[in-house]
Amino acid sequence: MPPPPPTPPLQQTIYVGPFVFSESSTELDICPHGAIGVATTGTISFIDRDVPAELNNADGARWKAEKGTEWEDARMLVAEEGEFFFPGFVGACWPPSHSATYNTKAASMWDPRRTDTHIHASQYPNAGIFGKSTLMDWLDTYTFPLEASFADLATARRVYARVVARTLAHGTTTAAYHATIHVAATNLLADICVERGQRALVGRVCMDTLSPEYYRDESVEAAVRDSRACIAHVRQLDPRGELVTPVITPRFAPSCTTPCLRALGELHQETGAWCQTHISENAGEIAMVRELFPDSADYASVYDEAGLLTPKTILAHAVHLSEAERKLVKRRKAKVSHCPASNTALTSGCARVRELWDAGITVGLGTDVSGGYSASVLEAARQAIMVSRHVAMTEGDGAKLSTEEVLYLATRGGAEVVGLEDKIGAFEVGMQWDAQLVGLGEVAKGEEGKIGEDGPVDVFGWEQWEERVA
Repeated sequence: MPPPPPTPPLQQTIYVGPFVFSESSTELDICPHGAIGVATTGTISFIDRDVPAELNNADGARWKAEKGTEWEDARMLVAEEGEFFFPGFVGACWPPSHSATYNTKAASMWDPRRTDTHIHASQYPNAGIFGKSTLMDWLDTYTFPLEASFADLATARRVYARVVARTLAHGTTTAAYHATIHVAATNLLADICVERGQRALVGRVCMDTLSPEYYRDESVEAAVRDSRACIAHVRQLDPRGELVTPVITPRFAPSCTTPCLRALGELHQETGAWCQTHISENAGEIAMVRELFPDSADYASVYDEAGLLTPKTILAHAVHLSEAERKLVKRRKAKVSHCPASNTALTSGCARVRELWDAGITVGLGTDVSGGYSASVLEAARQAIMVSRHVAMTEGDGAKLSTEEVLYLATRGGAEVVGLEDKIGAFEVGMQWDAQLVGLGEVAKGEEGKIGEDGPVDVFGWEQWEERVA
């Protein structure tokens, strides 16, 4: 497939209305009456924080003229009553449009501008199907048989087309996807992401042991060869890496022999491709790592010794990292994807995000479908709050995450995890306009008993901005 054509220039646009973003992990910047000017390149050119609450056409024309002649013909989009602009949950402005709207009035969801830092595209049909399983028997019972079926490209196309459509509908414009061991199916996933305009890290799963004979790499050489083929395809598809990026994906340490991990580490260093894997998700898994890699001090050291623990490594879960492991992850500048829904569903444990932050580790959010039951990053943010409160029940209130903190995880934190912190995650001059228009369902007087298409959020009109955002 030839590379995608260059993105056509965007229309110069001024977005008028309230806007909110994470100034830091503890503070939201709330501007009730603002305007943000976005250039044809999709970058923010100016931010005004004191704009008249209502602008008619004449007032708008005069105000635009004050911004300079280059803005006189700009399109102006004004948020309606009860709406506000919020940074995308990391996403990218692709395809060429500044923003779209999925508000609670119409669809009970956020606009598509988010990043899911950990999702298994091939497992989407199994979302929510985990029964009484824990990690290892869940893999054998549900995961491996489903993933093996992707040898059939018709099956792969059905599932991948749906998961990309579904994640986009949930507002995910950037996803770190785990595919399967199949080269053709993995390449197909990258093709679909390009066709649908979803930014993605797409990785072929590698595993040469601890999996069924019918579903594993034939050899270390085969794992490297097939991974290299997928890297080449993705880079041919998008040479500049603006939309899709290859990511080396050892499933997790127990499913790879030491020679396999080391060969993938060499490939990581050689190609500069990102790496994604799992770490310290489950107590039984950690015990298995200790048994399989007796010469390594701990789980994190297994990856480090293989050359797979680097600033371009995304580690899913990190539920049970020791202090020594946290220090090593911090030293290597690797990133963590917190997957609270999955960790609860599979009874893996409660990740201590506060501990990870205190150790200086970058953290974002992942849905971990299909261990996680929902492909929504917003749901992952909700669950992150709940999981932190379960930790606080036994370890004190210091473990609790606030609304401000989980919104940071979902925006600036996620941007850092995928290496886009200078481009997206907030509203600052020079950053990309990556935004969602949030509309809350207002309860009209005299119609309190009517439930229409306003979504699950009810606003009565007396709420302060902090309460609306929460």
